[in-house]
Amino acid sequence: MAVLPRWLGLLATTMCAVVGLCGASAWAQTPAPKPAPVSTSDSAAEATKVANSTLDAPLFYQLLIGEMELRSGQAGTAFEVILDAARRTRDEALFRRAVDVALQSRAGEQALSASRAWRSALPESLDALRLQLQILLALNRNSEINEPLRTLLKLTADAERAQLISALPQFLQRSSDPKLLATSIDDALKPYNAAPATRIAARVASGRAWLNAGDADRALALAQEAQALEPAAPGPALLALDLMTLRPAAERSVTKYLSLASAEAPVRQAYVRALTVAQRYADAITQLNTSTRLAPQEPAAYLTLGALQLEMKQPKEAEQALLRFVELSQAKAALPSVVTAPAPAAVPATAPAPAPAPDDDDDEGPPRSGDQGLVQAWLLLAQAAEQRSDFKAAEGWLARVEDPQRALEVQTRRATILARQGQINPARELIRRTPERSIEDARAKLLAEAGVMREVKRWREAFEVLAAANQRFPDDADLLYEQAMMAEKLLQLDEMERLLRRAIEVKPQSPHAHNALGYSLADRSLRLPEARLLIQRALDLAPGDPFITDSLGWAEFRIGNLEEALRLLRQAYAARPDTEIGAHLGEVLWAAGQRDEAKRIWREVGARDKANEVLRETLARLRIDL
Repeated sequence: MAVLPRWLGLLATTMCAVVGLCGASAWAQTPAPKPAPVSTSDSAAEATKVANSTLDAPLFYQLLIGEMELRSGQAGTAFEVILDAARRTRDEALFRRAVDVALQSRAGEQALSASRAWRSALPESLDALRLQLQILLALNRNSEINEPLRTLLKLTADAERAQLISALPQFLQRSSDPKLLATSIDDALKPYNAAPATRIAARVASGRAWLNAGDADRALALAQEAQALEPAAPGPALLALDLMTLRPAAERSVTKYLSLASAEAPVRQAYVRALTVAQRYADAITQLNTSTRLAPQEPAAYLTLGALQLEMKQPKEAEQALLRFVELSQAKAALPSVVTAPAPAAVPATAPAPAPAPDDDDDEGPPRSGDQGLVQAWLLLAQAAEQRSDFKAAEGWLARVEDPQRALEVQTRRATILARQGQINPARELIRRTPERSIEDARAKLLAEAGVMREVKRWREAFEVLAAANQRFPDDADLLYEQAMMAEKLLQLDEMERLLRRAIEVKPQSPHAHNALGYSLADRSLRLPEARLLIQRALDLAPGDPFITDSLGWAEFRIGNLEEALRLLRQAYAARPDTEIGAHLGEVLWAAGQRDEAKRIWREVGARDKANEVLRETLARLRIDL
């Protein structure tokens, strides 16, 4: 086989690049010839004409030289040659190529110069304007974006302008001066604040820009103004949703929108995610129940609903939601149904037998990626059965999971079942035998083993596993935190404090370590001002977290601020009616003389988790008989 000389091969490759470049511009503009109509008229003859390409010989060789210069490392010369060709032909593809050459060689000023030349040659080009804006931001020339931004908005078609306005904060988010950018967006959007087609998008875009600039109050005001103009628009509600952690008052705008019959499902889904992140599970469940009522055939909401109900220690309700998810998911995938959703009052005592194994020659292997929702549902159903102490049913659900990626999760649940039946050593061995594919798997196995021991209150064994893990993975903040929690259970309080302070030192942004140390001090009425500072720092790191809010309320109670303690604990319990939070709220209500309400709260949480240690200790210490 003949071999091309190196220079000829380079020339051939470069010619292909030039042809490709021009094919995307000049040649692509030439329409395919149409069949001549059966006519002898002048108009018919004109219809058969073919537009000629603008790529003549001089232009071809000019582009060829430019590409060859670029390939030989002479990016500056290549840029000048290609930009000159672009100016002469007024070809957008060539201007874009000139900009690309400058950007590839990190010549920002040349790229900006090419974009300006592009705009000068083709003043109506939206691509030229977009590129110029991006280059100005990359060069930190924020003060120069006003004119191209206003022009871009002006030249955009009326039907597309609102969409462009909505995209502006994200499009321009690379700015090094967010406040200047927000001011520029405000100025550019002034002509569109009154027009019905753009007034909502303009206010929401300005609000997002000010939120990025750190002015949450201004952002909230704009969201509220937009919602007042058009209550059914989802944009203001989504902006308010992003403001909730900074300005709790923003939630009113979200719930106001969701109260409308026309509210869009994605907004409710985003609200559920925000509530879940904030551990406001009761509120999230309320929204999910609304979702399932409005769209009863959509499976996704049932999966999240079941998971949250498990967190709230509501296994029967969780099973109903999860079984419904399985039924709908299998129907949607046109799979044969293996589960029948029970009537609301009847949850099966045992799970159905495991599904038959797939044929060897067909679909053998782990569940497909599309089946991951079903895998998660089976794992959650196993957990629900376990909460009801129906271990046979739990094993039936676990037997369905064949995904190797979930092997440790499955074995951990099986180990927990064994441990809860007193089979401690087999439980630990089950986790230890799980294969390790990475160092992260080894760490996860140690955490899983400690978690199983903690589940059955084997504090000493859990502490020893975590101590070994910290030897193997030193200065791991999560492992330090977990070991500290076990030290507390063993009443090794000095060791607990040492571990938590080390966890804070290793990971200063960890809210859990700050909260645990602050709560421990407050609970023992030690160094209460420091305890409050630690918990407040945790709340700053995780705003709205109900468990941290509970800790702060408990610290205020220990300090003697009864009114503030009640306010915080009511807030925490409303967000997450957890047993321990309820135990604390009941005690503060009891101290405040509101004893009927205290007993009501204790009965409420006791019905869900009567074995909770904090609740039992509280009732015993106060000599309360419910």
